[in-house]
Amino acid sequence: MVVLAQKVVSKSEGRVVRLADIEPSERAREIAAGEDPRRIEVILREAARVVRIRPPLVIAETRHGFICASAGVDASNAPEPEMLVLLPEDPDSSAQRIRERLLELTGRTVGVLITDSFGRPWRQGTIDVALGSAGLEVLRDLRGSRDRVGYELHATMIATADEIAGAAELVMGKVDGIPVAVVRGLEVAGDAQARDPVIPEERDLFR
Repeated sequence: MVVLAQKVVSKSEGRVVRLADIEPSERAREIAAGEDPRRIEVILREAARVVRIRPPLVIAETRHGFICASAGVDASNAPEPEMLVLLPEDPDSSAQRIRERLLELTGRTVGVLITDSFGRPWRQGTIDVALGSAGLEVLRDLRGSRDRVGYELHATMIATADEIAGAAELVMGKVDGIPVAVVRGLEVAGDAQARDPVIPEERDLFR
């Protein structure tokens, strides 16, 4: 399995913007609270829905359905100063294209995971999660199985792809310039998409 940092995928797909090309709206200026309103403007443009604002922090839902800080817009590891990196347009499709290309180049069929750092409600610190997936099990559904004392599990689903993403980040790091990790020895083949774990609107207790 190959795990890639979202930044390297986004940059290869041209998902970057120059702040010099951005004219901030009045709303962006209001939210900025002393920070660069051009960055806020890019966040607002990338957001499908603004979930919460505490200037200058914006929590937003992306077009992919992910809810995260700044709609995934980030300045770290950008190609140049005064540039921002956006999420891929379709991370699952990106993962599939990479998987197909790896097959062409190596003759090997491998799973591909694209990951990014997300914050977590009620927990400090970030953890890498799956944004795009191809050839992998994303969720392991244990509902209906029984534990060692015979209790039947009714709701347990393991976020397999997110767990792999978090483990890979420990190898790749945030500032080490390592955009790819290879994971071996896991039996996680599947055909799910990384957007599958997104909670459906009808089950979202926080809307």
